[in-house]
Amino acid sequence: MAPFARRLLLASHLTVLRRPNVLRVLSSSFSTSRCRRAEFYTDPAEAVADIPDEAKLLVGGFGLCGIPENLISGLIKTGVKNLTAVSNNAGVEDFGLGLLLNSKQIKRMISSYVGENSEFERQYLSGELEVELTPQGTLAERIRAGGAGIPAFFTPTAFGTLVHQGGSPIKYNADGTVDITSVPREARQFQGRDYIMEEAITGDFALIKAWKADRAGNLIFRKTARNFNSPMCKAAKVTIAEVEEIVDVDTFAGEDVHVPGIYVHRVLQGKNHEKRIEKLTLQKESSEDKPSSPGAAVRERIIRRAALEFKDGMYANLGIGIPMLASNYISPDITLHLQSENGILGLGPFPRQGEEDPDLINAGKETVTVVPGASYFGSDDSFGMIRGGHIDLTILGAMQVSKYGDLANWMIPGKMVKGMGGAMDLVSAPHTKVIVTMEHAAKGGKPKILDSCNLPLTGVKCVDMIITEMCVFEVDGEEGLTLTELADGVTVEDVVERTEAEFQIADEIKLMGQV
Repeated sequence: MAPFARRLLLASHLTVLRRPNVLRVLSSSFSTSRCRRAEFYTDPAEAVADIPDEAKLLVGGFGLCGIPENLISGLIKTGVKNLTAVSNNAGVEDFGLGLLLNSKQIKRMISSYVGENSEFERQYLSGELEVELTPQGTLAERIRAGGAGIPAFFTPTAFGTLVHQGGSPIKYNADGTVDITSVPREARQFQGRDYIMEEAITGDFALIKAWKADRAGNLIFRKTARNFNSPMCKAAKVTIAEVEEIVDVDTFAGEDVHVPGIYVHRVLQGKNHEKRIEKLTLQKESSEDKPSSPGAAVRERIIRRAALEFKDGMYANLGIGIPMLASNYISPDITLHLQSENGILGLGPFPRQGEEDPDLINAGKETVTVVPGASYFGSDDSFGMIRGGHIDLTILGAMQVSKYGDLANWMIPGKMVKGMGGAMDLVSAPHTKVIVTMEHAAKGGKPKILDSCNLPLTGVKCVDMIITEMCVFEVDGEEGLTLTELADGVTVEDVVERTEAEFQIADEIKLMGQV
């Protein structure tokens, strides 16, 4: 045996002192480096006491699922201000990061989704808050890259959009004019595909929420509460993990650890976790399934046609709203694997009353269940599946679609901003069929299928099919629109009247199918 190897072997043995009736173990471990243990706290304010003004924080969670609610309350107590917060969204007005927005402690948000937080939207549009909107998958990968020491990377997501070209409003003036805009991204082609360069994100502190920590600082998460928490753990100078339970070392097996303790500097034993559910959504009784209004009947017609696109063995992602409702019409004769970008493969139906779980939501922040064989993962892995082309089908809504398949669905400048969420990632994925489901015209009959979109784009030449209550269009990025199906009672003339874009008519127009 080589001398160095012999020394390592001897060092790994127990060092023991023997005395009559006494056995003392002086050393029972071996390490080639100094062991650094996480520090443990019970007071949230103490755990965050050294976070200074102007700090950049990575804050975990998706909606209200998996947010470090005790650590956020600690920041409110310390009164720290002018923070930059990197988080997928900002909670709601009276919970999560929404509390820090209300107290005006956040100067800039780097997020993918504004969502239903009206105070977030109001502060942004009034110029009180800087907001850097970033595609959800790009945000996850920028954070992952930061933790892995990779300064930048190329992605197909958002090519041809404001994210790529620059000019997306970051800060408005009080009069509604734009004060600060995003900068253009470098573009490059690889193997004939267009990509843009994105820089990594790191933070001064990461505030994350886990289910359990052991005394070595190893973390495990529960269900969809992993989301952005796991990549954020690795991308900050100091990671502070709020947990529901602290256990002894070896309580859970090493192979079950989601984040190793090397990334975790402080652990807070949280108290009185509210774990608020943002959108409690339950299964409806069969008697409630009939459309309750003309608008509901229109949506159901769209949904029932979209469900015909499901094929046995397919992996599919369904967007918020009308697309997600198509899951109610999956044929019992097929197996469809539903993926949700917040970290589920094997999405099931909504829960029954009393079975809801705040740690189990979909990308629309609705309570859900999973099917046998389901799996959970972080947001970085989720968008790796999407961006890597492993999803066969994505269905999403739209504000506008152009005749060549350009899509706009995330922003009306100066008026309404919900954020792009994961849509830009979903429509940029290779080999994924993209279907838009939407009402044929906007309020007042204004066309939504146009020669060219006049709202900020989500993707360029990315839509393969449009399904409305009137008809079905096949979309080709070079040839344009082809009308292939008409709903019962709808004529070609009706479609022409309500469609701005010119379109071709298939040799044989079919009756629009319904499951």
